[in-house]
Amino acid sequence: MSDKNKRPPPMPEITATTRPSIPLSLSAAVFTMTIFLGAFLLFQVQPMIGKFILPWFGGSPEVWTTCLLLFQVLLLTGYAYAHVSIAYLPPRAAVIVHIILLMAALAVLPVIPAERFKPVDLDNPALQIFIMLTVTIGLPYFVLSSTGPLIQGWFSRANPHASPYWLYALSNAGSLIALLSYPFIIEPLLPRLTQVYVWSGLMVLFAALSAFCAYGLWKRPDGTGAASSPPGKPGPEPKAPSWENRLLWLALPAVATTELMAITNKICQDIAVVPFLWVLPLSLYLLSFILCFHSEKWYRRFPMFIAFVVSIAVMFYIRTHPQQMSAAAEIGFYCAGLFLCCMICHGELYRLRPPVRYLTSYYLMIAAGGALGGFFVVVLAPFLFDTFTELYLGLAACCLLFYLTQKRPQNLSTAKKAITFALALLMGFAVVFAENQFNGKWAPGVKLYRNFFGVLRVEENNYGDPMQHRLELQHGTTLHGFQFLNPQRAFLPTSYYGPQSGAGLTMQFYRKGSPRMIGVVGLGVGTLALYGQQGDVIRFYEINPDVIRLAMENFTFLRAHSAEVLLMPGDARLSMERQAPQAYDLLFLDAFSGDAVPIHLLTKEAFDLYLRHLKPEGVIALHISSIHMDLKRVIRRLAEHLNLHMVLITNPTDEARGVKSSDWVLLSRDNRFLSTPEIRSAVSLKSNEVKPASLWTDDSVNLIQILH
Repeated sequence: MSDKNKRPPPMPEITATTRPSIPLSLSAAVFTMTIFLGAFLLFQVQPMIGKFILPWFGGSPEVWTTCLLLFQVLLLTGYAYAHVSIAYLPPRAAVIVHIILLMAALAVLPVIPAERFKPVDLDNPALQIFIMLTVTIGLPYFVLSSTGPLIQGWFSRANPHASPYWLYALSNAGSLIALLSYPFIIEPLLPRLTQVYVWSGLMVLFAALSAFCAYGLWKRPDGTGAASSPPGKPGPEPKAPSWENRLLWLALPAVATTELMAITNKICQDIAVVPFLWVLPLSLYLLSFILCFHSEKWYRRFPMFIAFVVSIAVMFYIRTHPQQMSAAAEIGFYCAGLFLCCMICHGELYRLRPPVRYLTSYYLMIAAGGALGGFFVVVLAPFLFDTFTELYLGLAACCLLFYLTQKRPQNLSTAKKAITFALALLMGFAVVFAENQFNGKWAPGVKLYRNFFGVLRVEENNYGDPMQHRLELQHGTTLHGFQFLNPQRAFLPTSYYGPQSGAGLTMQFYRKGSPRMIGVVGLGVGTLALYGQQGDVIRFYEINPDVIRLAMENFTFLRAHSAEVLLMPGDARLSMERQAPQAYDLLFLDAFSGDAVPIHLLTKEAFDLYLRHLKPEGVIALHISSIHMDLKRVIRRLAEHLNLHMVLITNPTDEARGVKSSDWVLLSRDNRFLSTPEIRSAVSLKSNEVKPASLWTDDSVNLIQILH
């Protein structure tokens, strides 16, 4: 056949790996800056607003996961709006709608939560957080969340020969920079209000850049769509994605988001609820997006899957041996497992990417999957499971999805398929069994209770000795108190509150024989009430309603005393803010042992509040037997700043009496009680022997400095 009779080959459909074939003009540069800045602001506001509201809801890890769910829902609505705008609205109508939304978003600045949203009760904290965040940042977040797919769609119309998918990686890069800069630059350097005003100023700049992009579309309302064929003979119509692929677009990001939120929940419960531990998992989640959507070379299927299975085995070990792993190692291994899970989910998601014609529906399904995963963790899981089973179900689901994506003949050999399926099935059974077995769900004498604040376990044990027969209250891996069931031992002060502990000595010898006003932050099983004297008034502050109920129904400490006992539900700090000065003789802070430390109760502002409620000669006693953090360094710095005297009392374990090792710090403006023989003889460490940490405030907390 002669050359002149040869038909020219059809123009290929633009693929996701195509790079821009035009010079980066001013218009293209503005598109790039808009997407980058929008992503930066989108993820910068998340830890910023979370830090504002965390103290309002007790510092619980679920505060952050609830925030994440709302962010996922708003992201879904933003992507849905972008899809409708690109697919169904005429260009100029789309421009008008978006300009109106931008102006409305600017009208609600600055995004500072109003004081009226501080909760009076915590009957439904997730709903309260949803309402407050929707009113405060809903509109700006909605506009920002639509930026990625919307501006990519506009970019495709303005540059029909260039793929917009690289902008998705750029968007995730902007998000990652925002997250990493917050705990290391923004949070240490800028007070919260300054952060909000700087963010609001950048939001104005973003609106101006978006308006410039909209102006370009307005000038070219008949611009070619991204899926149109270039000039010349039209190419074949791109094949529509199958429903199987669309379901995988939904399921893969749902599993990745489930693991993101579940593992974030896990490490925050075990250590502390601070922006750094929010940002680290979320950064790894975004990094997996960046790598997978940049190039297929970053994701190697089978080796990554084997590494993921190994990481699951390590997580099992951590779960069943919680005391044998340092905080840094625990964080590292859980985050490694999360990253590998996200690489598998997002790597397979990128392999299933459609032609550019279906770009907005693809992103819409990704956002829907993210919202679905968040809804599962925050809303469904607490009702479906008594333990944090969702974390391990997510791992099993990742294995199963990996197998389903390999079913195409060209992907894996038969042997590798069989291995993949066997591992997926094994993980599915093993993870659920391990979690339920560890929590004793299938053991006799164990009752599990789960709510917004975590999993509580009431368990009957005797440890092979009838004299040790007891009923225990566990929160996660931490013992919150127990009572002997032998009638002759039933009213012995046990666990961290033995007679020689800092708490026991203070209750026995401070103003002995005189009526006292006593405040206690953290109820546990109510052991401290045993030390109540005639005329004492003891007020327990407890945020978890299930703890109050279980302490009253299963234990008798609250009834075996001579004092008047009052129970105040809700966050202690918020409750104290609303109360007139209580003139406490003693104030016990017993909320820092074992599991997540409520940071908002250890800041300068919190201690200013405590001192307002304390008599001038009164004593503050803090239980600081934290597994992961050296809290005495924080308290030493607070004592210096507030001119308080400080002593540390360590009480060793006495199994025969049911006493657990405990560390208590006693603080007072008046040194007389701390100098009494009973206290002096028990002091294990003086304040000048403790190296102070940096001063913790509501604006600045240095967690890394005090990790064991």
